[in-house]
Amino acid sequence: KKDIPAVNFIIHEIHCRRNIEICPYCSDSIPKSEMKNHIESEHVQVTCKCRMKMESSLLKDHEESSCPLRPVLCQFCDIQLAFSKLQEHELFCGARTEPCGRCGRNVLLRELKEHPQQCG
Repeated sequence: KKDIPAVNFIIHEIHCRRNIEICPYCSDSIPKSEMKNHIESEHVQVTCKCRMKMESSLLKDHEESSCPLRPVLCQFCDIQLAFSKLQEHELFCGARTEPCGRCGRNVLLRELKEHPQQCG
């Protein structure tokens, strides 16, 4: 997968055919001696705590960005909970009220950021 000078091409091709394999999963060029280790470390199927199956190399990114069980913080109370529970929790949590320091009115937590423009 790289440019080879024409003078060296035949020797290079012999070397590659003897020592390099193309991974059947990701199409990377891997030394034959490392292929088993490559497949076991990069392409073995693992199961996330959310029960989704994927290649082990994708697990970390899945856990950080798309797993429904990844931990997230509520924007209103900073409690940590699973992403799949966040929307329901924030609907309830954002419906709590706090008195405004300027006008004294009780304001929903979810409206607290916009309240200063309306506060009079």
